[in-house]
Amino acid sequence: MDTLQAAKTRWSHYQIAYHFVWIPKYRRKILTDDVRAETKRAIEECCGLHGFTLLALETDIDHVHCFVSAPPKDSPAKIVGLLKGHSSRRIREKFPALAKKTGKEQLWTSAYYVGTAGQVSAETIRRYIAECQGK
Repeated sequence: MDTLQAAKTRWSHYQIAYHFVWIPKYRRKILTDDVRAETKRAIEECCGLHGFTLLALETDIDHVHCFVSAPPKDSPAKIVGLLKGHSSRRIREKFPALAKKTGKEQLWTSAYYVGTAGQVSAETIRRYIAECQGK
């Protein structure tokens, strides 16, 4: 896992990270042993495919914590959709018996938590903007 570094695209420099948390359908306790390992592999693979930087990844028996940096062109909703979709397809293919616990179509609930992080605090930004007034 990487640390949060400034990155750039052709048109932007950025230092953005998102903390996502999501759960299996019906909050089933399915993230054990092989399923946990495959979930992590699938999320790592998805990050690589889409150019996201995986900063941290942990699972508990009934939820996933994922800390990801991504370019500003990708919305948090798009990022979590890609991560959840990719991992759900991969896990359901590898562990078809999970369909009895979570349903045939989805592994995860549609809900998720997202929080943002960067190197600069909100207070530092407010102070900087206030000090720039009138210059």
